[in-house]
Amino acid sequence: MHFILSLLTGLAVGTHNATWGMYKDAPHEGFTWSTYFRSVIAGAVYGPLLWYIFQLDLSSAANLFLLFGATYSLERITMEVYKTFIRIEDQSKYFIPMQLSVFGKPIESYPLRLFFGVLYVLALAVIAYGIYLLNKNYQEGVLNWNPFLILLPCSVFGWVSAFGGAWKDAPLEGFETFKFFRSPAVAYFYAFVASLFTSNLLIITMCSIGFTIASIETYKTFFFLHKPRGKFQGKPILFPDMLEFRKKFVPIYVGIWVAVAVCFIIGLLNRHDTLLPF
Repeated sequence: MHFILSLLTGLAVGTHNATWGMYKDAPHEGFTWSTYFRSVIAGAVYGPLLWYIFQLDLSSAANLFLLFGATYSLERITMEVYKTFIRIEDQSKYFIPMQLSVFGKPIESYPLRLFFGVLYVLALAVIAYGIYLLNKNYQEGVLNWNPFLILLPCSVFGWVSAFGGAWKDAPLEGFETFKFFRSPAVAYFYAFVASLFTSNLLIITMCSIGFTIASIETYKTFFFLHKPRGKFQGKPILFPDMLEFRKKFVPIYVGIWVAVAVCFIIGLLNRHDTLLPF
């Protein structure tokens, strides 16, 4: 039963990601089920994997909430690495290149992109290992930091997202102070939220960036319906029929958010083993 719940959570994560991505992109580049299910499959793999690694008791609504956020982070990292460093695609259809670029110009050398991709993944792994060591020392009492202070390193991937976004977008859109600090601030907030349910700093860190991406992308996708994504700024809508077709996916997207909210509320009513002392 726990495996099935982890699989369903992973499928929900993948569907959630695939839906906001399709909703913003389909009017400009069309819709294919293979692209849509790419995230769904990734979520279905990572959900059970993280459940097994962290040995989460999924009879707890709080742990379902945590698994959703942690799986979200891993799925997004995988897809962003794929699109930035591995995928070969014509970048002329974008206003902001999706491939690795320097000052808005894509790096054409595939081996060079792969090289930087390896460095990027290694850097993320080093950060994750650092959080793992921090968690180990904190749990063993070697570190006696104030819980609100220790949430700062737990929101580190919000800063990674901010710098990565600025590197990609700023050369073409200009630097926006609010946009830059938005991800770190939201990441700290979600680190706090996750800390209401667990004292595991690694899970808190993953939920921090996972829920940050989920929330910001929901905000950008569904609260500015007539504003094209930055990468398609100034580009024509080539598939106008998608403007209606994409609406069919909204109910399941909302349903997933409702399920996450229900798990959060039930988790609050049955809190234990939290990072915070209240």
